[in-house]
Amino acid sequence: MDHCPQQTPLFTFGVISDIQYADIDDGYNYTRTKKRYYRSSLQLLKNAQKTWSQSAVKPDFILQLGDIIDGFNKSHDASERALDTVMREFSSSPVKVHHVWGNHEFYNFSRSALLRSGLNSSGAPACSDVYAYQFSPFPGFTFVVLDAYDVSLLGREESSEQYKDAMNMIKLHNKNDDLNCPPASEDLGRFAMFNGGFSKNQLDWLDSVLSAADEKHDRVTIVSHLPIHPDSTDSICLAWNFSELLAIISSHSSVVCYMAGHTHTGGYCQDKDTGVHHLTLDGVIETPPDSDAFGTVSVYSDRMVLKGNGRVEDRVFLFSRCQQDAAHRAI
Repeated sequence: MDHCPQQTPLFTFGVISDIQYADIDDGYNYTRTKKRYYRSSLQLLKNAQKTWSQSAVKPDFILQLGDIIDGFNKSHDASERALDTVMREFSSSPVKVHHVWGNHEFYNFSRSALLRSGLNSSGAPACSDVYAYQFSPFPGFTFVVLDAYDVSLLGREESSEQYKDAMNMIKLHNKNDDLNCPPASEDLGRFAMFNGGFSKNQLDWLDSVLSAADEKHDRVTIVSHLPIHPDSTDSICLAWNFSELLAIISSHSSVVCYMAGHTHTGGYCQDKDTGVHHLTLDGVIETPPDSDAFGTVSVYSDRMVLKGNGRVEDRVFLFSRCQQDAAHRAI
């Protein structure tokens, strides 16, 4: 099919995930099956920044899908220094960076510290201390950033009700002494400490955002650190209550895409019932120094086109027929 590559996009944006920078030697993941390139991940970010800055059509913004620095920084008393290093590199570009929070953000910082940091790109959280917000880069398009660790043992004070509720939820499904060790059952493997979920308040807020988008015929892209579609990732990396979020998305016509990171290995599926595209981006941290892991997305009235670099594959996300009709009415 000819997707008219010569057509000028309405807007473009860059996307990158799981940089996990640390000024330490290379290592391996927890199962010692994949190598991690902690120090050279910064150079791969620089490669992405250079490509974006030299593009004929420069991105209007960047989506950073979480885990910007690695948890090892905490044990080396280097969290602030590592974050400053990566944020300096991002600041070399004049465009806005929208930061998503992943588990490694919480390995390094408290939730209150993150809300006060440069990683809070919202200006102000949408509801209490939940890091969720929306923005519109172009008329007819809305992006929603969700907090996948709103319900979690990470980033919550052990004395808080949120922590106690999360502990009750995870212990209901995970009987291991080490809660970072997933349950043996594939259906329950996501109930590990490195994952989290979405509270009812956040889901209610999202429901209202999507209702407004439906009425305006906006096309909505949701971004978060944790994948939510079982066909877009390994089941061990899904959000705890992924099915609740999928149910909300399916009750609205406005969502066209959901983007996440976390797994370090890319994944993709299109929901056969809703037509929503679910993209899980390859992680920088497990990308060899002679490769890359980032993408540039060009957005048109009827589709989004992902131009991948290195491990990230090229993809075309066609909007469903009802979404295309809404797009033409809105533009």
